[in-house]
Amino acid sequence: MKKLLTLLLITLFFSQAYAQKTNTEDSLTIRNIYDMALLNGKSYDWLDHLSNEIGGRLSGSLEAEKAVKYTEAELNKLGLDKVWLQPVMVPKWTRGTKEYAYIETAPGLSTTTDICALGGSVATPALGLKAEVIEVQGLDDLEKYGREQIEGKIVFYNRPMQANLINTFEAYGGCVDQRYAGAMEAAKYGAVGIVVRSMNLRKDDLPHTGTMSYGDTPANQRIPACAISTNGADYLSRALGIKPDLKFYFKQNCKTYDDVQSHNVIGEITGTTYPDKYIVVGGHLDSWDLGDGSHDDGAGCVQSMEVLRLFKEINYKPKHSVRVVLFMNEENGLRGGKKYAEQARLKNEQHIFALESDAGGFTPRGFSFDTDAANFAQIERWKPLFEPYLIHSFTKGGSGADIGPLKDENIVLAGLRPDSQRYFDHHHAANDTFDAINKRELELGGATMASLVYLIDKYGTKTEMSTVKN
Repeated sequence: MKKLLTLLLITLFFSQAYAQKTNTEDSLTIRNIYDMALLNGKSYDWLDHLSNEIGGRLSGSLEAEKAVKYTEAELNKLGLDKVWLQPVMVPKWTRGTKEYAYIETAPGLSTTTDICALGGSVATPALGLKAEVIEVQGLDDLEKYGREQIEGKIVFYNRPMQANLINTFEAYGGCVDQRYAGAMEAAKYGAVGIVVRSMNLRKDDLPHTGTMSYGDTPANQRIPACAISTNGADYLSRALGIKPDLKFYFKQNCKTYDDVQSHNVIGEITGTTYPDKYIVVGGHLDSWDLGDGSHDDGAGCVQSMEVLRLFKEINYKPKHSVRVVLFMNEENGLRGGKKYAEQARLKNEQHIFALESDAGGFTPRGFSFDTDAANFAQIERWKPLFEPYLIHSFTKGGSGADIGPLKDENIVLAGLRPDSQRYFDHHHAANDTFDAINKRELELGGATMASLVYLIDKYGTKTEMSTVKN
């Protein structure tokens, strides 16, 4: 019995010593990653070029194709094992000349207001569209008012983002349905157009675009859709309270073309031990056209590229194959994410982990994970390694739109979660520009992503280990 107790104590001692040694090694590696990113980072320069030399990157645009060629060339400069372009057909929609709108309270008495066309909308008639307005607080209100009160009018969706929700993405999710499905639903009641309050918690004069859908509405029954700034929405609502029969005029010149070919941009460091098992890190290369897409999602792209660059710089040779994927067409179709997942399944590729950055280049706070309890428990044990960098919010929840199509029972999905309080001030608006990027915050995000990928690569996932045992 005494010998058994001694043996157990010796085993416990060496187990604790090994764990402490491993923890120290991981801390030093992560420290090295952060040092390299903050002292010798590349992400800020890459984003400067994407934003200021190329600009907004609508799917199917010349700027989007310039971004494909630029990022492919930059990945090739890193000395990766493979860099290639994955063809994908994407929608092509153009905004046309700048939109114009005014609120008319009496003949000859009008006030101009700031609007923009929603992505995918049809144009107004050549001379514009003018009609009375009915204000609603969401899709559910349409049935309440019915065709009798809606037909021939412009529907004004004025449900704001819920300001007391600390998670601003939750607030966004609570009202974005009126932007996405508003025209499709209003047309069923005979509306001639829609105006949607911008998805923004700030009061300003910047309208925010974003994708919308007509569903299966016949082409000849589709109505034009625009977004109005938050200040404009408040003014319109007050004016309606005083003058319910006022008229709203808007003119927009957008157009949808046939699909065109574009590409996902992919780079890979091939794994030393498990070359046929893949870890993906990525963001979406396309953006809306009002700004230059610095936060949404130029930041996520350059942070993802930085992960592979950091591994090369610190001479870390991953056990699994690590890929950066710059997805095309997240904003108005998700074609890039779907194509990547489709090709991965056709090739029978085993993906164990995917991480996306698509929440802006602000200060990283942690990650959200779409996974089971066992994998989440393993990942939570790594929180102390991130706490010195004030990054310790590890939650179960969503991951990212582009990596969502990869989901199956064998993969762990994750999303970088920066501080979100300022994100929707810029999201899909003209002020999503490079001057809104903080270099240090951007670089912290890239280092944070590289650190998590390093840990996943070193220790694997519980799902992967279970598969190996079986």
